[in-house]
Amino acid sequence: VQLQASGGGLVQAGGSLRLSCAASGRTFSNGYMVWFRQAPGKERGFVAGISRSLGNTYYADSVKGRFFISRDNARNTVYLQMNSLKPEDTAVYYCAANRAFSYSDSVYDYWGQGTQVTVSS
Repeated sequence: VQLQASGGGLVQAGGSLRLSCAASGRTFSNGYMVWFRQAPGKERGFVAGISRSLGNTYYADSVKGRFFISRDNARNTVYLQMNSLKPEDTAVYYCAANRAFSYSDSVYDYWGQGTQVTVSS
């Protein structure tokens, strides 16, 4: 499975961005696609996740109500709509995929290359 993340950029606080993660290769109909992020000097942390089959969603407390994850299975693509962005959301955002769900990044076998999100105050 290959993952290609895109959509990052520079935005002012309060603004919005939408990230995309397109999967190709041997994609699996079940399983989970998730987003993690890593800010400078910090560990990579869970942001949001979605099950490919049922569409169940999972969010970190820090983004609940502001970020929304969705999927388009026909396009093998997952989206992360980020609203009301804050400077503390600044990080490199990574998409990942695996057959099982976890809030820990250690279980995910497949990773995208990361996309930079910078929120200015």
